[in-house]
Amino acid sequence: MAVAFRPPKQVLPLQALQSLVYPGVGGLGSTCSRCPLGAKRYLLTDNIVKLKDFQHKKVAVACNLPGTKETYLRNLEEKLTQSKLILKEELRTLLHLCECWDDVELAKNVIYRYHAENRNITLGEYKFGPLFMRLCYELHLEETAVELIKDQHLRGFFSDSTSFNILMDMLFIKGKYKTHSWLLTGALEVLIEMKNQDVKFNKDTYLLAFAICYKLNSPESFTICTTLREEALIKGEILSRRASCFAVALALNQNQLAKAISIFSQIMRPESIICTNLNIMIHIQSNMLKTLIDILKDAAEGNLSRFVKKHVFSEEVPSLLKPW
Repeated sequence: MAVAFRPPKQVLPLQALQSLVYPGVGGLGSTCSRCPLGAKRYLLTDNIVKLKDFQHKKVAVACNLPGTKETYLRNLEEKLTQSKLILKEELRTLLHLCECWDDVELAKNVIYRYHAENRNITLGEYKFGPLFMRLCYELHLEETAVELIKDQHLRGFFSDSTSFNILMDMLFIKGKYKTHSWLLTGALEVLIEMKNQDVKFNKDTYLLAFAICYKLNSPESFTICTTLREEALIKGEILSRRASCFAVALALNQNQLAKAISIFSQIMRPESIICTNLNIMIHIQSNMLKTLIDILKDAAEGNLSRFVKKHVFSEEVPSLLKPW
């Protein structure tokens, strides 16, 4: 299912949403919400992407390899030519030895052969999908990753949500820059492919999906976001607060106020900074002046105990209030 891309229209300023993508985590990069290019992204956490662990493993594999890397790769090429059986450990080692495009091209051929030989062996089988995605993440091979995950000849090789989530995270991070905005459409197509392959969505999938839809900010992406959310609720899935905030913001940007209010009302513990700002923007669009004034009055008086959490507003809130 192809998704038509439309240039985003003028959106409601929601700088506070940067805290969803760049939350402050000490020691792991800039935490300044005004500096997205220097900030660390956390749609997927490091314990899911596991890029550093993968890189450490690569060093260990290279150090413990009997003989040279060149000899190992040459032997695998000969096995392909002679139609010999590819072993699981051989493919795992190969993926840890790849350092350039040529290496990955060999790895692709080995993957196709391995999957053809083992497509019916799934119970308890090692998952190579996340490993290959981490390799593509490291070498910035987004197009290669998309090509393989959508290839019907490899159906079942990427049978886990982690593979799709890592790829969508990769596309989302690069797609947030205007020169690579087409990658966001690619991320949405990967999401649809995941659904078509009946790979189970988890909470990270929904977070990525709603973030991608928010960034695309089109009627189509709003429909996809709404449909996915409704399906998740029917299945009894628990959606994270961050995912729900992206859905609320997208609804506001698409002038779907009733939907934004409905989604916001179902957020558990909406006391975060982003929820506070979204709540104010809902009040502004709803013309609910009295409640809005009460919220702003409490924040302005500043006479609360230091033990009581105070409201913090994004920079856009005062600008939205100026016409009033």
